[in-house]
Amino acid sequence: MSPLPLSERRSNGASTGARVALLAMLLLPVPALAQEVALSFDDGLDPRETAQAAAWNQAILTALAAADVHAILFACGKRVDSPQGLELVRAWGRAGHEIANHTYTHPNFNSPGTSLAAFTADVGRDAALLQGLPGWTPRLRFPYLKEGDTPDKRDGMRRWLQEHGYASGAVSIDASDWYYDERYAHWRARHPREDPARFRQAYLEHLWDRARYYDALSQRVLGRSAAYVLLLHTRRINAEFLPDVIAMFRARGWRIISPAQAYADPLYSMQPATLPAGESILWALAAQAGVQGLRYPAEDEVYEKPILDRLGF
Repeated sequence: MSPLPLSERRSNGASTGARVALLAMLLLPVPALAQEVALSFDDGLDPRETAQAAAWNQAILTALAAADVHAILFACGKRVDSPQGLELVRAWGRAGHEIANHTYTHPNFNSPGTSLAAFTADVGRDAALLQGLPGWTPRLRFPYLKEGDTPDKRDGMRRWLQEHGYASGAVSIDASDWYYDERYAHWRARHPREDPARFRQAYLEHLWDRARYYDALSQRVLGRSAAYVLLLHTRRINAEFLPDVIAMFRARGWRIISPAQAYADPLYSMQPATLPAGESILWALAAQAGVQGLRYPAEDEVYEKPILDRLGF
């Protein structure tokens, strides 16, 4: 951690005693800067397919309001393109949260079958659906965090985003919460009356492990802790456990900031030269720097399955 900067220095005419006192202050231990993290949510909920969509959406919004946290929702058009679905997204904007672009059909931009032209058209279709909603902000979150499998696609998309006024929607702390959600749903189906405390604890430990991992990467490639953006999804696990997630980060000394504050970090203006492009921006910078031992994809069920199997979930 970097020490806190000295806010002011004594003038050249300061007394010897004052200078001695200042030197003594500089030699004292300085409190570490607290890590900062913003919460981002992908996809949105589809009332046509999920009966609990409205309830889960409201539970997430209630948890954010109770904790006085501002977040950002990257909405995927095909999931929310109905009057009821758009009303759920609109509720985020009305509550003071940002709404951003997650494409319309959720294509994998690293797929050889996904062209630059097709991908930009998909991004434009999502923007046309969402840009009239309160809270709209032109940021793009790439589906699966895949940002192009060729130099032409990667660089062409970066030019397109700049030309169309888009800012970064990158992730710095990636976590496969979607897989924990799938396992939680299966476990609850088998144990409908059991206290979920043990699964909740496993989920919190997973998120904390991923936060510490990406903080270590940040220290290695930036020499400091970044203002992090955590990737979550609008799913049942967060509808039920988000108050605990927020409380955990705060109890461990992390400050929860707004997405706008996090994205002001110079980290998010960096453009790693990796191919295939994507993953957490910290992962990409580490790969570019030749850091060994990076797993790919960075976060996936293959890494989490053995852990949850061992725990009996």
